[in-house]
Amino acid sequence: MIIRSDLDSCRAKLQSMIGSRVKLTSNGGRKRLIIHEGVIDNCYPNVFTVKCQRESDGKFEIVSYSYIDILTRAVRLAIPAANSQEVAS
Repeated sequence: MIIRSDLDSCRAKLQSMIGSRVKLTSNGGRKRLIIHEGVIDNCYPNVFTVKCQRESDGKFEIVSYSYIDILTRAVRLAIPAANSQEVAS
């Protein structure tokens, strides 16, 4: 069960990472993975947004995820680097 302090901790962690590059992986159903790479744009009370650049035309899109998605691991968030670490509470 997720308690309020876990949610607040996750939100605070993501707020401190605004402007950082991240890689988000989620389940798209039917053995499909949806992968977004971008920069954490903003944090709101229930969701956070990531600004991603599309490969096809180079335009930006903004995707949003809830903090609950991160806590329940429906969405995996990683920091792309030589030794990437998963962010979880």
